[in-house]
Amino acid sequence: MLKVHRDICGYCGCCVSVCPTGSLELIDAYLHVEDTCTSCGVCAKVCPLGALEVVNEK
Repeated sequence: MLKVHRDICGYCGCCVSVCPTGSLELIDAYLHVEDTCTSCGVCAKVCPLGALEVVNEK
C-alpha cells in the first residue's frame, strides 16, 4: 500500500509522471492514489521530498 505523507508532499507531480500503472493523479493540489496502485515503489524512489512510502498491510 502506498502512504502519502501530505505534510511533506510538495505536489510537484514527479510521482505522477513515473507511475507505470497511471494510478496517481494530482487533483486540486491533492495527490490521489487509485485502487490500481500495485505498490511497486517507483514513485517513492523519485519523490524529491520523500513524501511517499510503500508500507505492508497485514
